[in-house]
Amino acid sequence: MNPSYFLKTTVSRRLAFQTVFLPLLLICCVSAQAQEPDEVISTNVSLVQLNVGVVDSQGRAITSLARNDFTVYEDGIKQPILNFESTNAPFSLVMLVDMSGSTLNFRPQLKQAAVRFLDALAPEDRVAIIQFNAKIKSLTGFSTDRKKAGYAIDIADGAGSTNLFEALSYALKVLDKEEKRRKAIVVLTDGLDTSLRNSDRSAAQTAKTDEEAIKLIDAKASSVLNAVLATADRQGVTIYPLALPSGDPRRLPLPDPIITGIYSAARTRLQSLADRSGGRLNEIQRLDQMARLYVEVAADLRSLYTVAYQPSGRARDGKWREIRVEVNHPALIARTRPGYFAR
Repeated sequence: MNPSYFLKTTVSRRLAFQTVFLPLLLICCVSAQAQEPDEVISTNVSLVQLNVGVVDSQGRAITSLARNDFTVYEDGIKQPILNFESTNAPFSLVMLVDMSGSTLNFRPQLKQAAVRFLDALAPEDRVAIIQFNAKIKSLTGFSTDRKKAGYAIDIADGAGSTNLFEALSYALKVLDKEEKRRKAIVVLTDGLDTSLRNSDRSAAQTAKTDEEAIKLIDAKASSVLNAVLATADRQGVTIYPLALPSGDPRRLPLPDPIITGIYSAARTRLQSLADRSGGRLNEIQRLDQMARLYVEVAADLRSLYTVAYQPSGRARDGKWREIRVEVNHPALIARTRPGYFAR
């Protein structure tokens, strides 16, 4: 082949590529860049989701309200409600069952009460059963099959220490996969997380009185507690602790400042979980109350509305945002979580 012909052909092909294909490639790249911001924005939109209970002046649940009956304020600024779900919308629910050594003496009552709770849920509620002691074990994934969940409760077993906050963190990770469904955790426990119990003991070592011990521990400053609360805030998860009488600081057989401080801190953290997430702490005074309290929690879930809004023009500066929900009927009272940290 003539070398000059080869050279001319190569040059002409290169020019054709530059004049035809490069502009097309550039157009494609510009188009992709133009679409990129929309994709980033759409995947990073952060809604604040609230589960809201409404009662009348006598404490009776009101379940017949509509979107227009609610007004949401963040730091006193009215927020547009973007999503609304009635009390009939199903939940995805994690049942956390304490299988540590402190529950060994009443396992039959515990399991019977938990099964009654399943029976009281709405048919479309999806339930996952997770047991915890020294380890966290998922017994069944989310399902509407109550026989499957009941069997999981029946085979729950174990002893040893109590990794409560590790179990809560695990439950929140599992719930995160349920995407846009309404979410809740019900946890039966004495609240005495083993790791926190040890650190609380060290903090209260110099206490001479109950008051000194409680002050030295500073239960709400716990990093593991606040990590769980922050995740529950982000996902809009409502937490219902059922506190066993074995963790009641008022029932200690041999009161001691350090022990009183440890038990008081544990109960304070359970209260914080309920208050911050919009749930309710149910204190079990007698073991035969477990079944009734479980059923009351199920009834409370069925009376919750869900409203969601996107905070308008607020920076994620880590500061506390106060939430207030009002109902457009003077005689009705709305209850939800008090706010969140904008992280």
